[in-house]
Amino acid sequence: MALVVVLLIAMAMVQLSHAAVYKVGDSAGWTIIGNVDYKQWAATKNFKVGDTIIFQYNAQFHNVMRVNHTMYKACNASAPLATFTTGRDSINITTHGHHYFLCGVPGHCQAGQKVDINVIRASAMSPTPSMESSPSLVPALAASAPSPNNAPSFKGSLIALTILGVFVIYVLGLA
Repeated sequence: MALVVVLLIAMAMVQLSHAAVYKVGDSAGWTIIGNVDYKQWAATKNFKVGDTIIFQYNAQFHNVMRVNHTMYKACNASAPLATFTTGRDSINITTHGHHYFLCGVPGHCQAGQKVDINVIRASAMSPTPSMESSPSLVPALAASAPSPNNAPSFKGSLIALTILGVFVIYVLGLA
């Protein structure tokens, strides 16, 4: 029974290892100054369920509103699905599909302060090689890609596997 619990914990840790944190607009943040192209910014990312999107901005001059597609296209902030106003809003992506955000301050969306976060299902992304075609799974797990925009992320597959190994040895009494 203890081994099952340990395996479930390890699986959860490996699942977390694929989550990333993205700061919208990278170093510029959420703004109308500097001509940030949020459409281009989002197009360079591969968003996944479990990722976190951070909107960082001056709360005196901006906000973040989650809206539907029609409202997004029309820059209509009259009935948002959610409104964020802290200046450092952290939003966890929990579903696939498009997630539309805009600044509700008059004129800001029209000036380009809006973003479409498109979360594609893993099966719709490029296929991953099967275990049979991979000569070794260990090197693939040991290699870690840099986190998006150098933001903190949970890239810990190797750590999770190490912890799993320690727990298995402990549970089986091999230590």
